[in-house]
Amino acid sequence: MVEGLVIALVAVLCAGALYVASGARVIRQYERGVVLRLGRLRDDVRLPGFTMVVPGIDRLRKVNMQIVTMPVPAQDGITRDNVTVRVDAVIYFKVVDPTNAVIAVEDYRFAVSQMAQTSLRSIIGKSDLDDLLSNREKLNQGLEVMIDSPAVSWGVQIDRVEIKDVSLPETMKRSMARQAEADRERRARVINADAELQASKKLAQAAGEMSAQPAALQLRLLQTVVAVAAEKNSTLVLPFPVELLRFLERAQQQQQQQPAVEQAGTGRTGRQSSVNGATTQPSSSSGNGSPLPEAEAPLPGTRTSEEPAVPSAPTPPAAPSSAEQPFAHH
Repeated sequence: MVEGLVIALVAVLCAGALYVASGARVIRQYERGVVLRLGRLRDDVRLPGFTMVVPGIDRLRKVNMQIVTMPVPAQDGITRDNVTVRVDAVIYFKVVDPTNAVIAVEDYRFAVSQMAQTSLRSIIGKSDLDDLLSNREKLNQGLEVMIDSPAVSWGVQIDRVEIKDVSLPETMKRSMARQAEADRERRARVINADAELQASKKLAQAAGEMSAQPAALQLRLLQTVVAVAAEKNSTLVLPFPVELLRFLERAQQQQQQQPAVEQAGTGRTGRQSSVNGATTQPSSSSGNGSPLPEAEAPLPGTRTSEEPAVPSAPTPPAAPSSAEQPFAHH
C-alpha cells in the first residue's frame, strides 16, 4: 500500500515537473514577448530573460526589436515629364510597440513592404527625371513621410528610406550622354576663350614694355633662338626683322608709282611745247642777213638766276583745241 502511494506521488511530481518545464520560455535581449491568455491580450509585455507561461492556456509571441533592412522591389513608373524609369529602394525600420505590431496588423513586415512599393510608385509620378537623378535627399524624405504615416499605428517606426538605383531607357541614356558632352564642350570653349583673352592682355602689356626698350625685343629674339636650337641641333634659325619687310614693300610701291608719274609729266611737256610753237614769231635777221641769236624765253617751270627759288604750284593740263580733237561734232 505504501509502495503504491510512493509510486503515485513520484508520478505526480514527474508530471508536475514536465508541466512546469513545458511552460518555461527564454526571451532574448533584442526580443519582447506578448502573451495571449485564452485569446485575450495580457497587459504586461515580457522582458528579456526567463519567463513562465501557462501551457495550453497562454500563447507567447516574440517580436524582434532590431532594425530590419528590407529591399523594395524595382517599380516601373512614368515621371512627371513623361519618362519611363525603373526605380528600386531599400527601407530601414524597427518595431517600437510590440503589442500593436502583434494586434494591429497581421504581418507588419508584409504591410511595410507593400506600403513602400505603393509610396515609391507615387513618388515617381510626382517627380521629374532630374529630381530622381540629382535631388534624391528630398525624395527620400518625402518617401519616408509617406510610409511612416500609416506605420505609426502598426507600432513600426521608419528609420530611413533610400532610393538605390534608377534605370533609364537606352535612348534616354544616349540623349543624356550627348547633352553632357555638349555641355562639357561648351565649358571647354569658354575656358579656352578666357585663356586667349588673358593671354592677349599679357601680350599687349609685354609689347608696351618692349616698345619702351628696343633692346628687350632683341633679347627676346635671342631667347627664342636659344629655345629652338636646344630642341633640334640640326635646325638653323635666321632672325629676319619685320622692318626690312616693310621697307621692301614701300620700295616696291614707289617703283610701281614712278612710271605713272613720268608718263603724266611727259604728256604735259608735249602739250606745252606745242602751244609755245604756235605762238612764237620768227626771229629777225641782222643787217648783213645773218640771223642773230635772240634771248630765249624761259621755259615754263624754270627759273633764272635772278629769281628766287619759289615752289611753283602744279598747273592743270591745257584743254585741247578743236583742231587737236580727232572728231568734232558740229
